[in-house]
Amino acid sequence: MNLITNYLTIDVEDYFQIHAFSKVIKPEQWENYDCRVEKNTRYILDLLDTYNGSDKTPNCERTTATFFILGWIAERYPLLVKDIHQHGHEIASHGYGHQVIYHQKPKEFQEDVRVSKEILEDLIGEEVIGYRAPTYSITENTLWALRILGEESYKYDSSIFPIKHDYYGFPSAPRFPFLWDLDSQEPIIEELKKPNNSNNPKNSTNPNTLLEFPISTANLFGYNLPCSGGGYFRLLPYFITRKALKHINKREKPFMFYLHPWEIDSDLPKVEAVSPLSRFRTYVNISKTRARFKRLLTEFRFQSIQAYNHVLMKHK
Repeated sequence: MNLITNYLTIDVEDYFQIHAFSKVIKPEQWENYDCRVEKNTRYILDLLDTYNGSDKTPNCERTTATFFILGWIAERYPLLVKDIHQHGHEIASHGYGHQVIYHQKPKEFQEDVRVSKEILEDLIGEEVIGYRAPTYSITENTLWALRILGEESYKYDSSIFPIKHDYYGFPSAPRFPFLWDLDSQEPIIEELKKPNNSNNPKNSTNPNTLLEFPISTANLFGYNLPCSGGGYFRLLPYFITRKALKHINKREKPFMFYLHPWEIDSDLPKVEAVSPLSRFRTYVNISKTRARFKRLLTEFRFQSIQAYNHVLMKHK
């Protein structure tokens, strides 16, 4: 039985908003597409309810998740946001317009994350403390964005993916949760060894910090290999994903898993006017995602990032 509690995150966006389609589907065209995000997100929400404290869940623990929601989606589906919150899940920001940060100027980015935060907070009546960048686009070239998140009163970020990729990646970043010094633009703690680690004086003497929860990787022969969600969850055979995630837990570390609602939609509309690589990344094994995700929920324990608030409260 797996006793490590991991982080479950859902990036709430629709299929026509993903970066792989951004050259052929512009934001001003989004209104022309049939939104499928509500139906797909409600399926995930119902599925998590099924596994809440049931005998299907490892150790019968309640399963909660962090839903990183686009402001654009929240404006159109406010009841969906409220329902997610009322079901006990964390509401966090995915920005407003799903534009990669390296295509934005700092003022544009600041307005995007400010508006998104305000929309979500107005809907749930609580402070929104977490952020995840579209396409994990906080890289070595966009670290200025972390300072802006601090200025906008976010308490943590979950945008750094410590791998090499053509769209994103920060290979030299720590692989597990760490503190980011907003003044020096460097990690000030190599990693938070355990969620309740408070014995380092830097945890309390430097308030100008942001907690970072990187996307999880498995380290093999010195290379960080993605294994914790998205296209990698669909591409890799499930037994490989399971083995990699259990390896992380074996080190007494929680992993960060992520999923998009469109990835459980086996009838996802085909967008043809994109490159073969983009089509492959988007549609590979999409018919298998529901079954794999259900299996994942039976084999691992999950909570939202906010459930670790004994860490977060130290850095408010």
